Amino acid sequence: MNEQTSSAGWPASVLVTGATSGIGLATALLLARRGRRVIGTARSQDKADALVRTARDQGLVLDAVVMDLRDPVSCREAVGRAAELTDGGPDALVANAGIPLAGAITDVSEDRIREVMEVNVVGTLRVCSLVLPAMRERGRGRIVTVSSAAARISAPMSGWYSASKHALSAATHSLRMEIRRYGVQVVLVEPGTVATPFWDRAQEDLSALTTADADVDAGVHDRAASLFSRIQRAAGGPQPVARTIARALRVQRPRRRYTVGLDAHLGTALQCAAPLWLSDHVKSRLFALHTPADTAPAPARIRQTSGS
Repeated sequence: MNEQTSSAGWPASVLVTGATSGIGLATALLLARRGRRVIGTARSQDKADALVRTARDQGLVLDAVVMDLRDPVSCREAVGRAAELTDGGPDALVANAGIPLAGAITDVSEDRIREVMEVNVVGTLRVCSLVLPAMRERGRGRIVTVSSAAARISAPMSGWYSASKHALSAATHSLRMEIRRYGVQVVLVEPGTVATPFWDRAQEDLSALTTADADVDAGVHDRAASLFSRIQRAAGGPQPVARTIARALRVQRPRRRYTVGLDAHLGTALQCAAPLWLSDHVKSRLFALHTPADTAPAPARIRQTSGS
């Protein structure tokens, strides 16, 4: 379905999760600049206060609430506070909050795996569920979930992150069909590479793995960290994604999915067109995984959480 533009489509109020940095911050500020009532979420009161100050410094007004996506009670309280600020509940939700996880599938700890799935999938969909009753009661509403091109392009050293975003994308498509009859529209946004603190966190993950366990192939992790650093330097800022999210909120009949960025468009097209053996070969060479290991690896395993 092609989108249809309409100024009447603007939601009066929008709840933006993960609004303290990157795409979430750019989106919250842009929506506030365009006259929307914005409630941004932050993981701590200090970050919430900093978000409000950042907006004020730009002559903008927005509210901030504390929300930890890993905590169901925190999510309920934050959505409840947003309902108080918006006279019943926000007209739209931008479910943007997410965290990275870098490292080989068998190297990262179960604690980190649970965290990335809880934040990127379970917690995000929990917030969607919490804002839905008010939207259904009004007979209108819009939910935009921010996934990633990595949901469709998996690569070495980011398998768990891709898995979490793939799960979010799949759930978003299901949710869209399930709640359309209530007048609530659901849109998926898949950004490509964006210069945000995400990449710093990913490199910290790799550094921690390299220093924590002698079984880890430090050369491969160093190669991945170098790749991530070059990607970050070449990437553009989050503003194009913020503008796409704003468009998805504004138009009367939005697309079901927006892919943002030339790299995302080309990458997903090539991923679909290329045979897996060729895709595997190219990615393996990029991450220096195309030659046999010097020594026999330890038995494949996911590292157990201490005490589990």
